[in-house]
Amino acid sequence: MNKLFGLAILMIGMLLAVGAGANFRYYSADRSASFDIVSDDNELIDLTAMQPYVKYSDGKIYVDISSSNSNRPDYGGLGLSPNTTYVFEEMFEVSNELWENNQSDYPICVKINTNHEQLKVFAGDYDNMTAGPGSNIKFTVYHGHPIKVGMIFDTTNATLGSEQFTMTITADAGECTR
Repeated sequence: MNKLFGLAILMIGMLLAVGAGANFRYYSADRSASFDIVSDDNELIDLTAMQPYVKYSDGKIYVDISSSNSNRPDYGGLGLSPNTTYVFEEMFEVSNELWENNQSDYPICVKINTNHEQLKVFAGDYDNMTAGPGSNIKFTVYHGHPIKVGMIFDTTNATLGSEQFTMTITADAGECTR
């Protein structure tokens, strides 16, 4: 009887071991996935506001040249005048923070697109531009050598009121090609 009981426990144990250790070769299921694309401050680029008219918040750069800007200096105007061209140097800075750098000089290609007739961007100083001025520019940034970006606002034939624009900044590993 004990042998029969021991044999039954051994069989149950083997069934549990084989059943728990099953290896599925094929499994099919329908699933959906959703993603939120968010800024990652530890990757390719770092954007640093350099003017009181520029704010960096939640991974986005905001340019606000108006009286409603809480960072507007006391000497600042209420906006831009019509039929005038304004040059703002060093609005923000782009630096290469590629995490794979390990203090090496691995470059990135930064592209800025404004898609607005009255707004041009440039990299470097106004008198010594690395790229631009233009609505679409690209320039190479090396680790440890940030590039300053300026903006040119041309309000020729602009009507009074508020203007809005979207600026897209992207970065790809490697130097820019012509």
